[in-house]
Amino acid sequence: MTAEPIGVPLMRVTTERDRCVGSGQCALLSPEVFDQDDHGLVVVLREEPADDLRAGVLQAADLCPSRSIRVDS
Repeated sequence: MTAEPIGVPLMRVTTERDRCVGSGQCALLSPEVFDQDDHGLVVVLREEPADDLRAGVLQAADLCPSRSIRVDS
C-alpha cells in the first residue's frame, strides 16, 4: 500500500464557467464541492476536495452536459 505524501492534494477540480449552461447537476450530485451563483453558473467550493468526495465529483464531471468540469488526480 502506498501512502500519498502529506499536503499533496489527491484531486484538483477546475471549471470553465464560460461553458457552463447552469443545469445544476454538479450541485445536486456533489453539494460539498459545487454550488451555483445567482445566474445558475457553477461555483467550486473546494478546489482540492477530500478523497471521500471523489465518487460524487467524478459523477458530476461525467454528467455535466457542457463538459465544463475538469478533475485532475
